[in-house]
Formats: sequence, C-alpha cells, structure tokens
Amino acid sequence: MRKALIGKKIGMTEYFNEDGKVVPVTICELGPCVVIQKKTDEKDGYQSLKIGYMEQKAQRLNKSIAEDLKKRGIDPKKIFREIEVFDDSLAEGSVISCDIFADNDTVDVTGVSKGKGFAGVVKRYGFKGGKKTHGSTFHRAPGSIGACAYPGEVWKGQKMPGRDGNKTTTVKNLKIVKVFHDENIVLISGAVPGRKNSIIVVKEKAKG
Repeated sequence: MRKALIGKKIGMTEYFNEDGKVVPVTICELGPCVVIQKKTDEKDGYQSLKIGYMEQKAQRLNKSIAEDLKKRGIDPKKIFREIEVFDDSLAEGSVISCDIFADNDTVDVTGVSKGKGFAGVVKRYGFKGGKKTHGSTFHRAPGSIGACAYPGEVWKGQKMPGRDGNKTTTVKNLKIVKVFHDENIVLISGAVPGRKNSIIVVKEKAKG
C-alpha cells in the first residue's frame, strides 16, 4: 500500500547537499492530516482512508459534511481526499504527519497545473508552425485537422487551440531531499504542479 498525504505547495528554492551541490527544490507543507473515516470491504466494498487537511469554519462546510464530522468528534476540515490504507493501526481521529516520509524517498505528486488561458497549438503543444518568411500565409496555424470525405469529422482528441493548463496532473518519480519533521515541511527535488499555496497530494512511488 502506498503512503500518501495532503499538503500545500509553498514555493521553490535551492538546497545545498552535504557534498556542496545545489539542488533545485519545491518547498511543500505536508499535513498534519486527520483520518476522517476508515472504509472497509465489509461495509463499503473497498478499503481506503478518508483524510482531512486544513482547519475550516463549520458554517462554511456543507451541512451533511459538518454534521458527519461533528458526529465523529473531529474538527471541521477544508480539504478531503481518499488514500490507500498503508497502516492498519490508523483509526478515525488518528493524525498523520510528514513523519511517514523520509529523506531520499521517491514520490509522485498530484496537483492542478497553472492555468495559462486560451492558447494556440504552438504554445499549447509545441507545433513548429509554418515559414516566417515574407509572403507566407501560414505562421502559427494548426494546419489540416482531418480528411474531407472520410471520416467527414474531426477525430476526438485532435490537438487544437484551447485552454492550456488548469488540469489535474501528476509528476512522477520525484525525490524527497529533506524532511523537517518539526515544521511539517518537505523539500522535493524539481518542480511540482500548481501555483503557490495550491493543494497537492504526495504519494509514495508505486512498487513494481
């Protein structure tokens, strides 16, 4: 089972290794998260942990969610996610912190990428475009998008201009450079998806 935790992207900086090399890292705040519900095969048909992150006012929650948390004796939370049951000892009300991760762990980070608005195919997909010479009428256009007679339609998934970014994406095989347990801060090598203060989910790399 893969360890996972909800967190927040703080920003980017540099970290100096013990050998003096500079590593570009993303500063992430991971946890603490509270186990809201432990789902089982007998009751729910599958196993998972529903966890909550970030404090929230009760009046800002959906009434059914607020009542459910109140019934379980758990303070209101803002963000909810389901993760795999990586530790059978975890029960409702248990707190999960960044202690589950260690230096040099390999993780996958999921978040919502930065929105870049409406973009053409050159910016969105890296199309080469046409000639830049005088007289050319083909510069940054997408070109042909399908046949005339058959199939007489544009194939689903055809690369065309449209909204770029602002979608859920996962960056895999990133290494945890340093974990600061006291502050719930984790330094992850490279860039993770999303803008500053955006919500991310960090999962242990899938084995096999």
